[in-house]
Amino acid sequence: MKIMVFTEGTITIHKTAINLSRNEQILHARNKIVIPGYFFDFIPIGGAVKKLTKWKNQGAEILYLTSRKKPDEVEDVKKGLQRDDFPDGQLLFRQEEEEYKDVAERVIPDVLIEDDYESHGGIEFATITHVKPEIKTKIKSIMIKEFTGIDHLPDEISALLQTK
Repeated sequence: MKIMVFTEGTITIHKTAINLSRNEQILHARNKIVIPGYFFDFIPIGGAVKKLTKWKNQGAEILYLTSRKKPDEVEDVKKGLQRDDFPDGQLLFRQEEEEYKDVAERVIPDVLIEDDYESHGGIEFATITHVKPEIKTKIKSIMIKEFTGIDHLPDEISALLQTK
């Protein structure tokens, strides 16, 4: 089973926003100032590492999808995932003129976990919203509230397919 999960906002949060209220976290994300090394300073939300490790140990292939496109920022995300002991998995990102849907359509994960994009305008920006209908039927989409993490999702990967 291939599980694609977004990084920023879904399983990680910038360390300066971790103790803020959710509303403050959303404002923080909207008003972020990106400086060199910014994306290295993202940390796990809740028990994201533990949850993903459980899925990996059950045979899931973990695919991480970052919002970043610049090579140095993608590398920072990769280093942050390694530093925080996220389970091994491919770090995907959009190439050139690609959109998130293009990555999802290329990979066709069994499960796609993303947040509701509240800090960026809402679910109309969600990846699954724009995936071709014939491919969308092959993907179980799980939408979570931005910055709330994945702790509430089932530990068993088979149960992910029944998640509403």
